[in-house]
Parts: sequence; C-alpha cells; structure tokens
Amino acid sequence: MNFALAVPVVPIEPAGSNLQLIIAALVGVAVIIVLITWLKVHPFLALSIGAVGVGVGAGLAPAAAVTSFSTGFGATMAGVGILVGFGAMFGKLLADSGGADRIVDSLVTRSSARTLPWTMALIGGLIGLPMFFEVGLVLLIPVIILVARRSGLSLIRIAIPALAGLSVMHGLVPPHPGPLVAVTTLGANLGLTLAIGVLIAIPTVIIAGPVFSKFASKWVSVPVPQLFLTNEEQGLGENAKRPSFLITISGILLPVVLMLARSIADAVNPGSTSPLNATLDFLGTPMIALGIAVIYAMIVFGRGGGMDRSAVAKSLSDSLPPIAGILLIVGAGGGFKQVLIDTGIGTVIADAVAGSSISVLLLAWFVAALIRVATGSATVATVTAAGILAPVAASLGGTDVSLMVLAIGAGSLFLSHVNDAGFWLVKEYLGTTVGQNLKTWTVMECLISVTGLAGVLLLNIVI
Repeated sequence: MNFALAVPVVPIEPAGSNLQLIIAALVGVAVIIVLITWLKVHPFLALSIGAVGVGVGAGLAPAAAVTSFSTGFGATMAGVGILVGFGAMFGKLLADSGGADRIVDSLVTRSSARTLPWTMALIGGLIGLPMFFEVGLVLLIPVIILVARRSGLSLIRIAIPALAGLSVMHGLVPPHPGPLVAVTTLGANLGLTLAIGVLIAIPTVIIAGPVFSKFASKWVSVPVPQLFLTNEEQGLGENAKRPSFLITISGILLPVVLMLARSIADAVNPGSTSPLNATLDFLGTPMIALGIAVIYAMIVFGRGGGMDRSAVAKSLSDSLPPIAGILLIVGAGGGFKQVLIDTGIGTVIADAVAGSSISVLLLAWFVAALIRVATGSATVATVTAAGILAPVAASLGGTDVSLMVLAIGAGSLFLSHVNDAGFWLVKEYLGTTVGQNLKTWTVMECLISVTGLAGVLLLNIVI
C-alpha cells in the first residue's frame, strides 16, 4: 500500500530492454524470498540487497540504483514511518490507560465468537472509509491484538476481517487518493462513484473478511504478539481507572473525523483557498491528524486512566523500541518499490496492453493489476492505469466511467507481495513468516481484487 497522493505520472524511459526488465524483476523477487525464507536473512537486509540488485540487473547504473532505493526508503519513512511511530505511541497509551481494555471488553461481551469477526470487519470498514490504509492499521492494530488475546479466537480470524475492511475502502472508495485521482483523470462523477463503490465494497469485505478468515485461520496459526500489554497483563496490577468507552472511541475516531472533514471540504469546494479549507487541509493531513490524536491520548487517556506525567512519558518511550524493526523493513519495501518504478517496468507493462481489444473494464483491471504487481504501489497502479485509459473513458457514459474507476481500483489491490510496504507492515505486526503472510494477507488481497472486479462486471450488466 502507498497512501501518499501521487503526482501526475511522467512516463519513464525503461532502463533496459523489456525482457531484461521483466527478468530482473522476477529474479529480484525470487532472491528476496529465498534470502528470507531459506537463508533466514533479516527482511531489511534482504530487501536492500534485492532492490539494488534489481536496479543494476534492469540496466540502472549502480549509483543510480542506490539513489533510487534511498529515495524510496526516505519517502516511505517520511510518510508511513511517521504514521507508524505516532500510531505506536497512540496504541501504547490506549493500552496503558485501560482504554483498549474498555473497547475490547465491550466488543467481546457484546459479540459472540461467531459474530466477532463480522464486528471487526464492520469496524475496519468504518475506520477505513475516510482513512488511508496505514493510518487505519496503526490505529486498529492494538484493538485487533487485544481482541484476539481476550476472546481466545485465532489472531488471523480477528485480523483478516479488519484488514479486509481497511483494504477494500482504500482501493475502491473515494476520498482515498488512488480512486480520487482516477475519478479526476477519467472525468467520473464523484458521488456516483462513491455510491457504487460502497455497494461493491460491502460483499467484497464479507467474502475477503469474515468468510475467508475461516479458511485462513486453519492454514496459519500464530501466537498473539506480545504488544500493547496492559498493566494487569504485565503483572503490574490492574488499572485503577479506565477512560470511558465514549472518551476512548472519541480518541480513535478523532483522526478519522479530521481526515473526513478535509475530504468533504475538498469535494464540496475543490481548489478553495478559504481559511476554513486551509485549516481543514492542515488538520486533515494524516500526519497532523494522528499527531493530534497522540496529544489527545496523552491528556485525555492519561487523565482518564489515572496516569501521571511520568507514566505518560514512560508509555511514549516504551512504545518505540518494539517497532524499530518494522520501520526498517517497511522503509526497505518502499525502497524496493521505487527501484522498480525507476527502472520503467510499469511503462513497459502499460505499453504492452494499451492496444488491446478486450472489454474496457477488464482491460482497466488488468492494466492496474500488472502495474501493481510490478511496482507494489496501489496508488501508482491506479494513477498510471487511469492515465492510459483516459482517452477510452471520454467515449463512455457516466455510469461506465464510474465502473472503470472501480475496476482500476480493484486491480490496484491485486497480489500484494514483497515489493509492497503494506505487506511487510502487516507481516511484522502480526508476527507471521513470509510464507504465512502470502497465504493470508496476499490471498486476501487477491480475493478483494477479483471479487471487486466481479462486482463491477455484474453491475455493468445490471445497470
């Protein structure tokens, strides 16, 4: 996943021949998997070696390959890295104050073991509606882990539905950057696209979330990570006080509301420089919204949980060491993605399918899926595919254009693997191996993509 709003895509001159690029990319992915799974090399090092190797193998100069990797690493850390850091701080305060306990108790006591995965899918979808995937993940991961720990259900059974809700909204529903750029590029109606997107998203979340999690939890069994432990679980005694349910939910939803307000203001009055729009643009920036949530947690969760200033400071300090490895791995995944983009393999794929005569909706999905698999970025895949298909969209009706936007969005989620920073973020948080993550997260993403496409094609027949 890549939440950053992409700038207009400029065609990249391929570094080497088409065959050379494809071979380099395939070999690079294979080397990374072998290094991690067979030689037990740390993913950060394996991704670093693989990224530079792919760049050189694809025809980039060694120095250019290193620069490309560094640029991608830095861009990912500047975006996802900051969000993960803020999210870890928020999550630790949520756990230490007893706020997470309050939410988990409410979810577990009001949901049976049968309905709990459905509840998690609903929460993931609601949180994911206005939020970027990475922001939603770092906010929800404490709840996912604590619900799994408290309910006794498999971690995969709890996590997959929530992740499905987040991912579907990220790929199919504006105001996420990919769908929003596709709406603008193709000239689709935003309201119609949003309505159809939600209509397709509901069955997609159900199939890829609660339904698939039944099978995924049988394929993969992992212990619940020892993250976000409460004082009681650490043997430090039970929390004397806990924030109320309303206060805790308000803290989690605070960045959601800020980001949603920004999106609504931009949709209602696009391009406005009014003080209100400028303020909402600032407050709704993911980094700012999560930063405000951390400050809220320090004050409100701290007071509600009976924590003094020293306890709050210790909670913030203790939140960062456990995520150091996650940050490096996610950053390296972003670096690998950037190398693939800079080699021009996305341009090669786009050129190869641009003259195809297959169904425009199927073509839209196929182009986005190929670029997604090659580059690891859902946003790059969406923006590139939308640019390629813009001339075709000009001759279509309003509903067909909206369906094309959603076909592109579905394709942009296909087959998340080792070149996707989101793959590593999920893997490290859940404590799975590469193979286990491929059998759960990657299969879930494929299900979302294919189910979303099926929904688009079905609606194309009906309407």
